[in-house]
Formats: sequence, structure tokens, C-alpha cells
Amino acid sequence: MSFKRHRLRMIEDQLALRGIDDPLVLSAMRKVPREKFVPAIERWIAYRDGPLPIGCGQTISQPYIVALMTEALGLKGGEKVLEIGTGSGYAAAVLAEIAAEVITVERVAELADRASRVLTELGYKTVTVVTGDGTKGYPKRAPYDAIVVTAGGPRVPQPLCDQLKIGGRLVIPVGPAETFQTLVRVTRGEGQDLRQENLCEVRFVPLVGQEGWNLPR
Repeated sequence: MSFKRHRLRMIEDQLALRGIDDPLVLSAMRKVPREKFVPAIERWIAYRDGPLPIGCGQTISQPYIVALMTEALGLKGGEKVLEIGTGSGYAAAVLAEIAAEVITVERVAELADRASRVLTELGYKTVTVVTGDGTKGYPKRAPYDAIVVTAGGPRVPQPLCDQLKIGGRLVIPVGPAETFQTLVRVTRGEGQDLRQENLCEVRFVPLVGQEGWNLPR
């Protein structure tokens, strides 16, 4: 099976035709082997136009959504990016193809360990995987040029806004845990000035943590 052929078709059919036109994003998506980030039994449909299960009740996002959220960050190259919700590690790899440094936080240790192994095997030395509550961000390495959250929260977590650089951008789904959310982009101005834009409707797994939805019992 030619994964490269399917990857290039994904770029044309799922991304370019839907308006993804940032050359850095398209180049990154061409380079990252998505099939390496999904369970072996799912690899034959790795480039399907939709999310796929990766275990632990989590999913790898639809390729279009990964591209859309990455494009919304407005990366130019050389940035330090924080990702909340590592999942499979695929989106972190896409970010690493553009940014200089990626810190990604995953609350499920099994997923964090698996993603770290795959990223290391593929040579992504600029990605640091951290296990913990991503809703609190990762202040140890703040501030960040950009932050992306790959789960839907009830609100925009204040700690994430606080960890943005002036001019930095935060992209996060906000809305009910059980239904659709709104993809929001927050740009930080001087002081506590935050400008919020609603981008589109999306559907993500719940953002669990102190600044998100309650932890399951």
C-alpha cells in the first residue's frame, strides 16, 4: 500500500479543496507519516477523511481539523508552541515541522508514553512530551508564541491565556462536552487585553482537568 500516494491525495482532496492554503501547513502535512501514529489495525485507513480511535477513549483528529487548527495559529517558523492534548502525537509532529520547539501535554500516561516513542523513532527531537493536566498549561517553559488545545473545554482556561506572549495566539474548541463546540482563536494584546474570534463549529472529546471539565470518578 502506498501511504505516500494516499497522503498526497489527502492534501489535495481534504485540505486544498477546503481552503487550507498556508504553504507551511501543507508542506508539514505532506511530510508527516500519519500511518505511524494510528494503531496497526487502522493504518490502511490512516488518511481517511475523519477521526480514528487510538485507545483510552481518545481519537486522532481528522486531517482537515489538524490542518485548520495549525493554520489558525499563524505560524511563520521558529516559534515555541504549547499543545494541550498530545493524543497520538500526530499534531505535535505537524507543528514540529514548522515551529522551532513544541511542548505537548497529555493527561493519559499511556498515550503520552506511546506518542513519545513514535516521535522519537521518527526523529522529532524538538518535541517534548509531558504527562499532566494540560488545562493548567506548562508554566515552566512559558511564555509561548502559540498554544493549541485538541479537546473541547467549557471556557478558555485563564492559565493558557496567561502563558501566551504578547501577540501570541491560542486556538481552542469551546462549548458543551457532549455536542458541538466553537473553535475559538484568542490573541493576546498588551497586559490582559484578549481578542477572541469564533472560527467554525467543531466536535472534540472533552477537555478534562482543573480548568476544564471535572475529572471522571
